[in-house]
Amino acid sequence: MKIVKYTPDYKELWDNFVENSNNGTMFHLQKFFDYHPPERFNWHHLMFFKKEKLLAVLPGTLEKGLFESPIGASYGSLVTPDVKFKTAMELVSALLDYGKKNGIKEFLFTAAPMIYENHPNQNLEFAMLWQGFSYQLHYISSAIKLDPTQDIISRFQATVRRNIRKTLRNPDIRVEVNDHYDEFYPILLNNKARHGVKPTHSLEELYRLKELLPDKLKLFMVYLKDKPIAGSLMFYPNKNVALCFYNMLLYDYAEYKPIQRVMFEVVKDATERGYKYVDIGVSQDTKAENPMTPSMSLIDFKEKFDAKTIMRNTLQIRL
Repeated sequence: MKIVKYTPDYKELWDNFVENSNNGTMFHLQKFFDYHPPERFNWHHLMFFKKEKLLAVLPGTLEKGLFESPIGASYGSLVTPDVKFKTAMELVSALLDYGKKNGIKEFLFTAAPMIYENHPNQNLEFAMLWQGFSYQLHYISSAIKLDPTQDIISRFQATVRRNIRKTLRNPDIRVEVNDHYDEFYPILLNNKARHGVKPTHSLEELYRLKELLPDKLKLFMVYLKDKPIAGSLMFYPNKNVALCFYNMLLYDYAEYKPIQRVMFEVVKDATERGYKYVDIGVSQDTKAENPMTPSMSLIDFKEKFDAKTIMRNTLQIRL
C-alpha cells in the first residue's frame, strides 16, 4: 500500500474515483474544494494506491499535527469502493503508518452517514475502531426515506398535510426552481441573524458552487404573488441522497407555511428523480455548551415530515 499526497495532476483521477465510489459525495470532490480561495486552508489530501490501482482517497487539512477531514465541507473521511474487510484493515494500517512517519499527532474524521452509501458497509468504520480510533462526537441528523409507491403528503403529520393543501389551493403562492440566489440570500441572512450566526457561504460562494457543480445545486423559491418569502437550497451529494442545505423563510410570512410547502416540493422532486433519501441535516442546539445537545424543537419539526434519526459520527485517534 502506497500513500501519495494529492497534486492537481491527479484531479481528474480523484474526481472520477469519488463519483464511482461506494461512499463518496460532492463534498469529497476536488471540484468542490475549488470554491475555496487557495490560501484558506492548508490542504493535505491523500491517495492510497496498491499495485498502481487507486483504492481510496482522503481529503483533509494538516495543521499543527492535526489531520482533519472534512474542513470546508460537510462530510469527509476515506472514500472507497465497496471494499472487503481485509482491504479496510490495510487502508487504516497504512494511514496510521503514514501519520507516524509524517509527524501527524491526531486524525479527526467525520464521514457521511450510511444512507449515502450505495452498499451499506461498515468494514472501514470497524477497522478504524479496531486499530485505535474512538468516537469523539455523535450528531443527530434526520432523513426521510423516499418511497415512490406512497403518496407523499399522506406521510406527513395531519396539521402539516392541511397546511400544504391550503398552500396548493392558494393561487397567490407558488414555488419556482430558479437561480435567483440574490432573492434567496437576504432571507438566509435574516434567518441566521435571528440565531446570532452567519451563513456557511457568502452569496459569491453560492454562485461559485453553482458554477462549479451546476447539476448538484437546485434552488426552490416560494413566492407570495411576486414577493420571495422562503426557499430551500438543495445539494445533491451523490445519486442516493438529496440534502436540504438551507431551508429558510421570512418569519413575517410564517402564517403562509412556506417551509411546509417547500418541503413537500423538494421531497416530491427527489422522489421523482430517483433519490433514496432526503437528508434534512443536523439538529443540534448550537447555543448549548455540549455540542451534542439535541434541539428538541427542530427534531420534532422534522419528524412531522416522517424523518427518522441518522447518526453523523466523528472518529478520532491520537498517535
